[in-house]
Amino acid sequence: MLKALAVALTLLAVPALAHATPADEKAMQAIVRDYQAWYETQDPIGAGINGDKAALSKLPDITPTSDAARKVALLAFDKRVRAVPTAGLSEDSKLNQGFLERILNDQLQDIRFDTGRMPFNSDSGFHQTMAYLASSTPIDSEADALAWIARLEAMPKYYADNLANIRRGIRDGFTQPKLIAVIVAGQARRAADAPLETDPLLAPFVKLPASISPARQAELRARALAVLKDKVRPAQRDFAELMEKEYLPAARPGLGASTLPDGKAYYQWRVSYFTTTAMTPDEIHALGVSEVARIRAEMLTVMAQTGFKGSLQEFIAYLRTDPRFYAKTPEELLSYASTIAKRIDDQLPRWFGTLPRLTYGVRPVPAEIAEGYTSARYFTGSPRQGVAGGFMVNTSHLDQRPLYEMTALALHESVPGHHLQIALGQELDDVPAFRRDADMTAFTEGWGLYAEQLGDEMGIYLTPYDEFGRLSMEMWRACRLVADTGIHWLGWTKEEARTCFTDNTALAPLNIENELNRYIAWPGQALGYKIGELKIMSLRAKAKAELGGKFDIRRFHDAVLLAGPLPMDLLEGRIDRWIAAEKARK
Repeated sequence: MLKALAVALTLLAVPALAHATPADEKAMQAIVRDYQAWYETQDPIGAGINGDKAALSKLPDITPTSDAARKVALLAFDKRVRAVPTAGLSEDSKLNQGFLERILNDQLQDIRFDTGRMPFNSDSGFHQTMAYLASSTPIDSEADALAWIARLEAMPKYYADNLANIRRGIRDGFTQPKLIAVIVAGQARRAADAPLETDPLLAPFVKLPASISPARQAELRARALAVLKDKVRPAQRDFAELMEKEYLPAARPGLGASTLPDGKAYYQWRVSYFTTTAMTPDEIHALGVSEVARIRAEMLTVMAQTGFKGSLQEFIAYLRTDPRFYAKTPEELLSYASTIAKRIDDQLPRWFGTLPRLTYGVRPVPAEIAEGYTSARYFTGSPRQGVAGGFMVNTSHLDQRPLYEMTALALHESVPGHHLQIALGQELDDVPAFRRDADMTAFTEGWGLYAEQLGDEMGIYLTPYDEFGRLSMEMWRACRLVADTGIHWLGWTKEEARTCFTDNTALAPLNIENELNRYIAWPGQALGYKIGELKIMSLRAKAKAELGGKFDIRRFHDAVLLAGPLPMDLLEGRIDRWIAAEKARK
C-alpha cells in the first residue's frame, strides 16, 4: 500500500518550476526541518501518536512563560519563511511555505488573544484530554506502561497550569458564558467523584501484554491506581471546586464572542482560522441563509417521495416521534451503523485511487463522555502505534439518535469521510508532520460533509428517509452558518439561533440543544463544514468542466487528499495545477 501511495503521489505531482533555485530550495527545506523538530517539542501528544516513544510520558507546557518563548520562536520562523523568494521554490516547497505562513500567523494570534485562558468548551477541553488518550493508547511493553504512569503523574501540574490560566481569564473577563460553565462544572464534578477502580484513565491497563509477568502486571496496575488516587484525583477536585466556587459566579452573561474583551476582533480571527478564507461574518451569514432556502426546497421534494401528506413541520414531527426510526438497544444501533459502514467499504475502490492501510472500527462513545456528546464522532487512530481509527456512535438517549441520520453520519465520520482522509494523511511520509496534523477544519470537516453528498452518488442511501436524513444533516450545517454568526456577530439569543434548526431540520431536540451549546462555547468552529464542502464541490465542478472526458473522479479525489489537509487557497492552487497536468497527460 505504501508503494501504491508513492506511485499515486508521483502521478499527481506537478513538475517543479524551471527557475527554482537550489539556494532558495535548500533554505526552505532547512526551515521545514527546523520547524518540524521544534514543533514536536511543543506537542508531545501529537509526537507520541506519530511514534516518538519519549513523548508518550509527557503533556504539553501551557504556561505563559512557555507562550512567551513560543512567540519568540514563531516570530523567528516567520521572518525566515518570508525571507525566501517564492519564485525560487519547487511546487512542494511553495506549498510548505504558504502553509507555514498561515499556521505561524494563527499560532501568533492564539498567543495574542491568550486563548489558554479558556481551555475548554461544552464537550471537550484539557480536563478530557487524558481520557481521550486512554481510549486510544496501547500498552505493548513495560516501557509503554511506565510511560502512561508518567503521564498520569504529569497530570497535577498540567491541571495546576490550566487552573492558573483559567483564573487569569476570570480576572480579565475572558470566560465562557454561564450556561457553558454549568455544563463543564458538572463534567468536572463527575470526574472528581468517579469510582477509582473503573476510571477511564486506567483503561490502558485493562489488558497488558503477556511479555510482562503477572506479578509485574499487578505492580504496575497498583502503581497506576495509587497515582490516580493520590495525585490525579486531588487535581480533578481542585478543578471541580474552581468551577463551582470561582468560575460560575464570574462566567459572563452574554453568549456571543463579541461580548468578550476585544471580542469582535477575536471572532473575526476565529472565522478566518476555521474557514481558512477571507470571508466576513456578514458574508457567511448571507451564504447560510441562501443555503437554507436551497436545501429546504430539496427536502420538500424528497418528502413527497415518501408519500407523506402534510407540511414539512408535520413530517419532521413524524420523524422525531415514530418508534420505527429509532433503535431499541445500544447493540441494535451499533449493528445498524456497522452494516452501513461495510456497505460503504464495498464501494470505495470505484471512487478512490488510493485507500489507506489503516482500518477502523465501529465503537460506542465512552459512557463517561456520552452525556452531552454528539451523536457520532471520529477518533483518530495511529498507524505507528497500531491503533485503528474509531467511528464512535453515541448509544445514550436512543430516542434522540434517529436511524435516518446514521447513513450520513457513517459517511462523514468513517469512510469516505474522516477516517479515509485522516488515515491517508497519516500515511503520507513525504509530507511534514506539522502539515499532516494541522487543524484545518474547513478541509477536514468540509471533506466530511462532501463525503455525505458523495454517498448519494455511490448509492449508499437506500430509502427516501435516509435521503431526507442526509438533507437534514446538510441543513444542520447550513444552519450553523446562520446560528454561529448570529450568536457571535449579530448578538442573537439562543432561542433565535434555535429557530433555524427546529424549523428546517429533523434533528432530535437533545441534539439541537447540545449543538447550540457547542456553537456558543466554540466560536467559529461550526463554520468550516459548509465553507469547505462548497469549495471542494466547486473545485470538482471546475475540474470536470475543464477536463471533460478526461476527468477521472478517482484521480480527482487523490489530488484533493494526497497532500494532507490544506487551507482553501492552497487547495485551490493545487487543484488548478492538477487540472493543467491532467490536460497534458496522454
